[in-house]
Amino acid sequence: MEITNNKKTSTFEATFENGEVATLTYRWLKGSMVLMHTVVPAALRGMGAGSALVVHVLEHAREHHLKIIVYCPFVAKYMTDHPEYNDLIDEGHKH
Repeated sequence: MEITNNKKTSTFEATFENGEVATLTYRWLKGSMVLMHTVVPAALRGMGAGSALVVHVLEHAREHHLKIIVYCPFVAKYMTDHPEYNDLIDEGHKH
């Protein structure tokens, strides 16, 4: 799996060996990264593809000292299950 940040479309794209692509779309709000929507192709569901993409995005946010706002239900569930990332949440813009 190769993950890239397509800044032109504000999308993190995870490309898999079989050619399938999972995406996590984001926007910006007052310096915080708003995680909008995660899409995982049916062939990759249940295999950890979405979680791997979310971890990459959260680690990207941490490395770049960014705060996040979570609108995506998949990311919200991941954050609930992995509270070690809660320090990334922009408390002023909780959704």
